[in-house]
Amino acid sequence: MIVGYARVSSVGQDHGGQVDRLKAAGAEKVFSEKQSGLDRERKALDRCLGFVREGDVLIVTKLDRLARSAAHLHQIVEALNEKGVGFRVLDDPSLDTTTRTGKLVFGILASIAEFETALRRERQLEGIAKAKAEGRTGGRPALITDDVKARIVALKGKDMSVRKIAAEVGFSKSAVQKVLEATAEDA
Repeated sequence: MIVGYARVSSVGQDHGGQVDRLKAAGAEKVFSEKQSGLDRERKALDRCLGFVREGDVLIVTKLDRLARSAAHLHQIVEALNEKGVGFRVLDDPSLDTTTRTGKLVFGILASIAEFETALRRERQLEGIAKAKAEGRTGGRPALITDDVKARIVALKGKDMSVRKIAAEVGFSKSAVQKVLEATAEDA
């Protein structure tokens, strides 16, 4: 069975053209959705990938309709391969895992994705090491200084309510409560 997947990024767009092309290419069942490709949760894609069976072929009009990145594409195609499902892209005939050449192209794409991931990880680790060497530990700098903490504790000592303390020091009630709880734990 040929199964199609169509996606557009926003509610204002229409995937009717994609659906028509997929059906013209022989898709007997088409899953479609209006969802950003960057969203991790794409329900129609999940249903589509759960629906396909051994011997089926999943088709899309363009590669970017299916995957967020080369790594994501490799992950999807690997899952399809494990199920014995082929994959084709209508706008790029070289991307067809039902042929030897298509499998080769996907192998090359997978290698590039793996290489990109390794480079990104290496740069990330270098950046972290550099920041640590410069004394930066990451994260957002603390806004509540020791002086503000002392002022919060002093105002609470005068039986002022958390809401009034928050208004006085210019922080949220929850921030004031966290300071008071931390102070109580330290005592």
